Amino acid sequence: MTLRKVLLAGSAVAAAFAAVPAVAADNAHAHAASPAGVADIVRDAADLPGPLARRGPATVKVDLETTEVTGQLADGSTYHYWTFNGKVPGPFVRVRVGDTVEVRMKNADDSQMPHNVDFHAVTGPGGGGAATMAAPGETKGFTFKALAPGLYVYHCAAPMVAQHIANGMYGMILVEPEAGLSKVDREFYVMQGEIYTEQAHGTGGALSESIDKLLAEQPEYYVFNGAADALVKKPLHARTGETVRVFFGVGGPNKTSSFHVIGEIFDRAYPLASITSAPMTDVQTITVPPGGAAVSEFKVEVPGRFVLVDHALSRMERGLKGILVVDGEQRADLFKSHQTDDPSPEASGH
Repeated sequence: MTLRKVLLAGSAVAAAFAAVPAVAADNAHAHAASPAGVADIVRDAADLPGPLARRGPATVKVDLETTEVTGQLADGSTYHYWTFNGKVPGPFVRVRVGDTVEVRMKNADDSQMPHNVDFHAVTGPGGGGAATMAAPGETKGFTFKALAPGLYVYHCAAPMVAQHIANGMYGMILVEPEAGLSKVDREFYVMQGEIYTEQAHGTGGALSESIDKLLAEQPEYYVFNGAADALVKKPLHARTGETVRVFFGVGGPNKTSSFHVIGEIFDRAYPLASITSAPMTDVQTITVPPGGAAVSEFKVEVPGRFVLVDHALSRMERGLKGILVVDGEQRADLFKSHQTDDPSPEASGH
């Protein structure tokens, strides 16, 4: 890429960040105007069940449907996704240690591929993958006991496994400890993935998958929650004084993430999502491997736009960025600009 193209790309990123409030306000209109036959596959980061009120074990039923849908990957381009319940990532599942979990998975009638689901929270062969291998139109299932607290990835494990994951088939399950998690004001569900297209990044139209690039581990797009800049167009929201918890996972299938929120410090971080371990404190960036997860918590104390990134920052130019919009009163005792504020990422060094 020439220097001119790099500068243009940087300017486009800056413009996107500056326009976040307008994008967020007009979000419903933008989705209503989506082309016919193109699904909104992006999972809103706030779309997850709240903390469990009960403390005793129970039987929890999890219903999944594997669907293959065409969704918007980036402005002007679409991609044929493979999904759990029509979104990327799949639904956030929340159970308690000691629960009995009944998983029922249907492969949609119009699917072209067999699918299944492997839960990393399962103690049993294939994480349930063999028990749920379903041809189009079939329904399969299994039951497991949630033995260990933690935040775990689930994904399709039908051959070729990496292909199914890259096309969007991943999600997370939280197994709460007996006493539950500490109380916070906001919880968010964010997963990172890679998409491998035959066409170069930025190409318009209907894009197709590239198995060669997948095997070479050379993605054209990096995504939070399924699509390029998805969490810029559907930003996270909080208010000053609130404590935020981010359940973060990497579907992958191949790349490790260095998860970072620009302008924030994680007050508590649980590496590898070991939520029964003592948390690390005052953490800037947390490493999450493919098929892994982490939990981070922080108090938002000043208003503004805070950028979610993988600190392998070249990936921002391929769609890997999100926004946390914090509203509230200014705190000049904590942060005060010496001049008129410049909201662009260049001004922050990112």
